[in-house]
Amino acid sequence: MAEFVRFYESEAGGPVKFSGRPTPRRSRKKRVLWIAAACLALMLLWLLYIQVRISQVDDLASGGKTDVGIVLGASLWSNKPSPALKERLEAAIAGYQAGDYPMLIVSGGLDNDRMKLTEAEGMAEYLEERGVPKSDILLENEATSTYENLLLSQRIMQERGMKTATIVTHRFHGSRSADIAEFLRYDHPQYRLASTEVLTLWQRSGRETLAFTKWLLDKARLPAAE
Repeated sequence: MAEFVRFYESEAGGPVKFSGRPTPRRSRKKRVLWIAAACLALMLLWLLYIQVRISQVDDLASGGKTDVGIVLGASLWSNKPSPALKERLEAAIAGYQAGDYPMLIVSGGLDNDRMKLTEAEGMAEYLEERGVPKSDILLENEATSTYENLLLSQRIMQERGMKTATIVTHRFHGSRSADIAEFLRYDHPQYRLASTEVLTLWQRSGRETLAFTKWLLDKARLPAAE
């Protein structure tokens, strides 16, 4: 294709050649800007998608009677349940007292090497102090993630011939928990979801966005449950 060329007289009187075609440097800069804009748009769409997923908890089944309630772990503070974990435990106790499930599995390993108790042990102590008999509490002491909470609790259920479970966690954590339970092929799980008055917006939304993204990436490489 012929190049569009204009000629102007220079101060010295000779022709000066100007090309209408963009310079290579300008062209590269434009491509970089387009790529950056596309990446930003994709990131914003992904964040929106995850926020929609997090909010989709109203349709989760709740209130049905099951064989066991599974309390998903969270941090201990000085070997005692943190304020956020207490919210989950209080929700679990309410379901237990209402007769939704006759037993509880408390799931969670060591937060760090300095802790004396696992999350499960700290939760069990709290439940006993609130009147739940020790005989009705099963401990899962190894899990370090929501996926492991549900996987290892499922194994305890299988060992004891339990078929159905109520998953107890926070409302903002419900959608990810449900996705994991579906991946693990839980049999029509029920959900008891606690609201929170102690967690910040970052903990409820920002950190959960990162955790949900990580789970979806992990899910893509994990073998499907049989």
